Amino acid sequence: MVNSARHTDIRSDSSSNLIEKVPVLKNRLAPIGYATLVLVFAVLPLLSGSLYLLHILILCFVYIIATSSMRTIAMSGQFPMAHAAFMGIGAYVAGMLSKWVGLPPWLTIPAGALASMTIGILTGYPFARLRSLYYTMGSLFFGIGVIYFITAFSYYTGSYAGLLGIKPIFFMVEKIVYYYFFLALTVVCLLILYRFESSRIGTDLKAIAQSHLVASSVGINEGFYRILAVAVGCFFAGLAGACYAQYNLVISPSSFNFMATMWLLMYALVGGMGTFAGPIVGTLILFMIPEIFRDLKQYSPYLSSVVLLVVVYFAPKGLASVPGIIRAKYAARKEARTGAEHAA
Repeated sequence: MVNSARHTDIRSDSSSNLIEKVPVLKNRLAPIGYATLVLVFAVLPLLSGSLYLLHILILCFVYIIATSSMRTIAMSGQFPMAHAAFMGIGAYVAGMLSKWVGLPPWLTIPAGALASMTIGILTGYPFARLRSLYYTMGSLFFGIGVIYFITAFSYYTGSYAGLLGIKPIFFMVEKIVYYYFFLALTVVCLLILYRFESSRIGTDLKAIAQSHLVASSVGINEGFYRILAVAVGCFFAGLAGACYAQYNLVISPSSFNFMATMWLLMYALVGGMGTFAGPIVGTLILFMIPEIFRDLKQYSPYLSSVVLLVVVYFAPKGLASVPGIIRAKYAARKEARTGAEHAA
């Protein structure tokens, strides 16, 4: 009896130590993992001289910013279905200021981001009282309205033919300059969004997502924080769209319609909406699938759907949760092995 009690104490102590060590180890490894990923992308152009690969990675960086900013809004428990439309607002404001007014990119890009944020705040006030499905449907109809608005002013926006004549960010430079610019921009945007999520504001947003009634009962202003999340998310969505416009030099409504938002949502779901790394991982993997299977590029939506189904079945929290699942299984096996040794 005494030995069994002693073994039980040893097992409980070992399991508690494992529980304490795993989060600490995770917190230490996360910055190392992000730094390693940035270093890999920084060295990649030196290892591969493919201009097409650089172009694909530049677009991938743009969508990483957009998907991560979408998750910022989703942290409050809302599911925005017009996020690509806010990218379009930033893109068209920057593009039209560049073409029709002749402003330089260093003014048009911030203007596009601020325009997207301003419209996000204005729409956030009436939508702040909507929750769950009602907010999703309201944002969906707003996104469709943005596309119709763009096509209605065809003289200024180019309608479905596309807006041409946008000035580039850099004149007469190689593709690698754009690559490092977008890499640096992505790193800065992700650092800001991570800091926002790790702050007290991010904690309040997560509390609202868990239960808006409980959050309100402890003094959290639900409406204010929801609008703030929309403002931050729309700013970075508009920034991504404006940079895309000044890089691609041609934009059309089809790049920011409902299907574009669905792709952003799929990136976030495959990577894992519950973690900050989720949108990054999901965008990288799904964006690279058509390039890996280039001969089957016309089937890329079906391949992405298969990936989504597999992830939902085997890792419901997304691909970013796979290392945590492996660590948990390893810790459980180690604990079981330690208990068996003590029992013997």
